[in-house]
Amino acid sequence: MVTEKEKLKICFFGNAASIHTIKWVSYFSKRGHEVHLISYEPPQNPEINNLNLYLIGKKLPIKLWRINTLVNLPLAFIQAKRIIKKINPDIVNAHYVTSYGHLAALVGFHPLVITAWGSDILITPKESSIARLVVKYVLKRADLITCDAEHMKKAIIDWGANPLKIKIIYFGVDTQKFSPGEGENELKRELGVSGFKTVISLRSLEPVYNIESLIKAVPFVLKEAPTTKFIIVGKGTYEKELKALVSEMKLENDVKFLGFILNEELPRYLRAADIYVSTSLSDGGIAASTAEAMSCGLPVIITDFGENRNWVNDRINGLIIPAKSPKILAKKIILLLKNKELREEFGKRGRETIEEKNNYYKEMEKVEKLYVEIIKNNKKNIG
Repeated sequence: MVTEKEKLKICFFGNAASIHTIKWVSYFSKRGHEVHLISYEPPQNPEINNLNLYLIGKKLPIKLWRINTLVNLPLAFIQAKRIIKKINPDIVNAHYVTSYGHLAALVGFHPLVITAWGSDILITPKESSIARLVVKYVLKRADLITCDAEHMKKAIIDWGANPLKIKIIYFGVDTQKFSPGEGENELKRELGVSGFKTVISLRSLEPVYNIESLIKAVPFVLKEAPTTKFIIVGKGTYEKELKALVSEMKLENDVKFLGFILNEELPRYLRAADIYVSTSLSDGGIAASTAEAMSCGLPVIITDFGENRNWVNDRINGLIIPAKSPKILAKKIILLLKNKELREEFGKRGRETIEEKNNYYKEMEKVEKLYVEIIKNNKKNIG
């Protein structure tokens, strides 16, 4: 634990319902820092120890960030400004450039750390001139910017950020929690997949994650491997359409939607599966769920985006496929289903990759040192 002298007062702006936010918050809380979190969304798991949580804005059921900004931003700004004035933190860290980053930049507290996640830099700014202005404004106001991939760093620079302010920080995996284990036979019985090989997806049910490609691959897989079940974990705005597609294809007995599952429970579900699939159309660094699956020793099949090839070496520790290619995906799934030795080899090598390159505790230690450094520099500049 940190000493009283080293203890920091940290205020995060971020989605309390997201495990990515909570992982950062939890680390610093457990390290003994005073941690505050300002969020539009309540947490999925209310049991977050030693956290001062403030829920703001979002009085209306609006999901589109642009409309949400127009309606809720004035109220959220007033609330956040008051909170910051009251707690007077040593540092503010906002997660996701075009929502919480925008709000934190408007509040105007320094030092300000902005953590980019992926789509907020790679996709959203290309969709409208307003989004581009927001991104440029936020990046200019930041004292430090973190991201988890070199191509994201390049994109951030292209949007006008000072390269010297950007640091690569991986979100990291708790390799102690996400580790290989027994096959979770009891859970398999609960899910109705005992005696079946299982393929699992953990990506959110949003268009960018292209879950429909996995669903469209199912009939091709079942022709060659009829004793296979598909588990889709997660929730999102595209859930109704995906379930309708499953119904239309008459795959209700083969594809199971499990909804949201707490991160603490995910290792059990990964251990109950034989193959992990990500059909995403965009990734920043390696997706957290992909890294967690690899850490559990599960062979992975993922799309060829971003820096995925830096983490998954095709046919060495996993398989890489082109996006929107259900037939190719099906062939890769069948290959692994029919080759236990290959599944085990990919799983073993994938686990080694995560242990070596993407350890959660090592990455958070880097962030802690950056916080201390930037706070000291800010005090010098003020002095």
